[in-house]
Amino acid sequence: MKVTFNWLKQYVEFDWSPAELAERLTMLGIEVEGAEKLGGEFEGIVVAQVITKDKHPNADKLTLCRVTDGKGERQIVCGAQNFNAGDKVPLILPGYNLPAKPGEAPFTIKVGKIRGVESHGMMCSPQELGMGDLVEGLLILRADAKVGQPFAEYLGRSGSDVVYDLEITPNRPDLNSVIGIAREISAATGNPLKLPEVRLNEAGGPVEEAVAVRIEDAELCPRYTARVIRGVKIAPSPDWLKSTLEKVGVRSINNVVDVTNYVMLETGQPLHAFDYHLLHSRASVSTAGDHATRNTQHATRPTIVIRRAAESEKFMTLDGQERSLASQMLLIADETKAVALAGVMGGQNSEINLNTVDVLIESACFKPQNIRATSKKLDLRTESSYRFERGADIGICDWASQRAAQLTLETAGGTLAQGVVDAYPAPFVPRQITLRHAQTDAVLGVAVPMEQQIESLQRLGLEVDTAPGIAPSTGVRTPHATVFRVPSFRVDLKREIDLIEEVARLYGVDKIPAHPRAGRSAPTLTTPCTIN
Repeated sequence: MKVTFNWLKQYVEFDWSPAELAERLTMLGIEVEGAEKLGGEFEGIVVAQVITKDKHPNADKLTLCRVTDGKGERQIVCGAQNFNAGDKVPLILPGYNLPAKPGEAPFTIKVGKIRGVESHGMMCSPQELGMGDLVEGLLILRADAKVGQPFAEYLGRSGSDVVYDLEITPNRPDLNSVIGIAREISAATGNPLKLPEVRLNEAGGPVEEAVAVRIEDAELCPRYTARVIRGVKIAPSPDWLKSTLEKVGVRSINNVVDVTNYVMLETGQPLHAFDYHLLHSRASVSTAGDHATRNTQHATRPTIVIRRAAESEKFMTLDGQERSLASQMLLIADETKAVALAGVMGGQNSEINLNTVDVLIESACFKPQNIRATSKKLDLRTESSYRFERGADIGICDWASQRAAQLTLETAGGTLAQGVVDAYPAPFVPRQITLRHAQTDAVLGVAVPMEQQIESLQRLGLEVDTAPGIAPSTGVRTPHATVFRVPSFRVDLKREIDLIEEVARLYGVDKIPAHPRAGRSAPTLTTPCTIN
């Protein structure tokens, strides 16, 4: 799993340096296999605002200024005269290099004295930034520039960043996402998790008029959602989307496909986009020609069928390979043909192309063991199969679909049909686990206040079902225990000891003694610790 420093900061605030972030993640149990610094443009240059501008005490042609860089105030000696207090300007911080001209060595800005007065940085002209604008003096920025913002971001360019290569253990599929990692940081810092706000303009007709879904094997596919967007324009992705994907090693393809990959990395939920007009119903096939098919599509809506493959059924995947399938493999199909190998790879016969105008967005959940067996037998491993093999979050299917629809509308335009087709035969029921707080102390060998234990687990997304006291459903008194509901994304939490381990992670394993204290025993409960 690869993630970048700046991408994480979109979802949670933290003041750790890139090196400290790697150390903190390791302490949380997330192994950092490597970290790569990306230089980017204008590293160490930020938007600053001039607070005061005064005459230099020892030089007539210099000014002495106080500026704010968003984190604090700095004293700057400047030779330019074309600015006033209140102006916003690019400021390069000490220790960073000005953009070097071809064939020249980089010039590093240092804290130093200019005519007897210390200067902590340098306000920059366009020429000093290598921008070539013929301006006498500093580059004056727009009044709406955000103080402290990296100058590269102000320009809409890629700034410096750090890419982390994380080793995620198989029992923590929730960490195969940027939001999952951000949730861990949120729990460790106490800062809130900032999920993107999703607001959809559903201006099209009801989605049920556009598509139907039929799950023929609910054991292998417990949930399948579909949304339809009409009138998209396939084009290269905007720079922010392309850059984000390329930083973590994902090749940009086009705006619609890139959105599905972005949301997969963001949420951990794989998605797939089909060309809607390449999905057929039996009635539409009987109509001659592609043009006629398009005209009768409203009357002959396609049905997405989730079914097992026929033994030795042939299917051409997106990589151009024809594959012979076995009957235990799961397919996504319409009523005439297979269109995707469920959870692994789409098919060439329904892929997004330059002529695509209408799109169907799939967000589904598949049985991990089945995806693992299919991927292994076909020797076909993808980012999608990697996540489904470990257990995707059944509870996030619809939200991820909404997020993908939102970003598709933003990057490719179009009109979103109203609602979602959500085939969900057996909705998720949260597991309940009872945590005896004295048992936590006994296992860890250190006293962790009950309130801190509860708060730690809530930060990780668990909800209190029954607080310490008398359980309303059973009447059993549990004055020193809390019953928690486990969210769908934490498939690894099954027993009381799992909750104790979570408390230990956030408490800090470095604070826990190597040997537990002797002579302690935990009280017992008449109710079991795990309720299914």
